[in-house]
Amino acid sequence: MAQQAAALQTYNNELVKCIEDLYHSRDEDDRQTRDEEAEKDRVQHDVRVLTEKLSRLNESLAQRYAKRATLDRTIAESEAAYSKILESSQALLSILKQEAGSHSKASESRRKEQ
Repeated sequence: MAQQAAALQTYNNELVKCIEDLYHSRDEDDRQTRDEEAEKDRVQHDVRVLTEKLSRLNESLAQRYAKRATLDRTIAESEAAYSKILESSQALLSILKQEAGSHSKASESRRKEQ
């Protein structure tokens, strides 16, 4: 009977140890779960912050692209207008040179006639 009592005591001790090990495993799992939940919260916060930053950057870029398109259009229109001014100036200069030439010839003819 003493042998059975010793075996029962051994089984009891092993059972208690197994239950304690399960408690420790559960506690460790709980700790890891809390750590992961905290990390998940940090990552979600970072995602929100980065999403907001991305949104602001996209809005800023859209405004810059629109501004650039307006500037490109203004530059093109200004260059076209400037080209027309150059053409008109060249035409006016050509006409003035012709007129000056005509007046010079007329003045020379009058001088020779006098």
